Amino acid sequence: MNDYRRAVGETADFLRTRIPVLPGAGLVAGTGLGDAISALHVAAAFEYRSIPHFPAATVQSHAGRLLFGDIHGRPVVVMQGRFHLYEGYSPAQVAFPIRVMQELGARVLVVTNAAGGLNPTFRPGDLMAISDHINLTGENPLAGPNVAAWGPRFPDMTRVYDRALIAGVETIALSADIPIRRGVYAGLKGPSLETPAESRFLRAAGADAVGFSTVPEVIAAVHGGLRVLGLSVITNVNDPDHPVPATVEDIIAVAREAAPALETVLTGIMRHLDDRGTV
Repeated sequence: MNDYRRAVGETADFLRTRIPVLPGAGLVAGTGLGDAISALHVAAAFEYRSIPHFPAATVQSHAGRLLFGDIHGRPVVVMQGRFHLYEGYSPAQVAFPIRVMQELGARVLVVTNAAGGLNPTFRPGDLMAISDHINLTGENPLAGPNVAAWGPRFPDMTRVYDRALIAGVETIALSADIPIRRGVYAGLKGPSLETPAESRFLRAAGADAVGFSTVPEVIAAVHGGLRVLGLSVITNVNDPDHPVPATVEDIIAVAREAAPALETVLTGIMRHLDDRGTV
């Protein structure tokens, strides 16, 4: 753990000397959603491979770039592409960029993802504000020795996703005539997609959407005291009684079609954040 903490510090120091302003918020762009940030005024850009200790993005549509700049005057850092457990990365590696954001002073984390719908009322292209999650990955980035300087040994998880940020997003979406849902996100390890029986199980467990990301980053963010907003783009809806095969290409295509609506919501919430990361 000491080596891990040292690596986080070295990465933060490397970036700190190369960016004009420290970010108050971090944004993680999920599958097919890397272009949902055209409002970002980029001040500095880094390929992941050029950043000390950073993992490499290996998944289709994940550009693998870390961008620093501002959205409506709010300094942000944006990950164009994330890391997944199914790529073979450990939970600590998946959460590594979140720890770096924390070291750089970010107080808000916005995570986006492409997710399969489980709620039968959902439709492909819907946006869902994540109200809670179920960690079914079998992994946790907090396993092992605790770094007290980052957060408590047993962080409270009763209010993972910030209610004020969710309400703010819903207000923004309503004013822009963008339909938005609320729901529970189930995080699996992947990469195999769900069987019909698994979809039934997840529905019965109370999940509205399912995906292979987000949960490790969010756990690390909550541990570090960051306020979290999670947004899913529903790319397909799993009907266990009438299963239809899903392809990565189809998922990416739907996510990209929904990117403009997602960007409207993201830029709106960034506009309304104050310097303390509150709405």
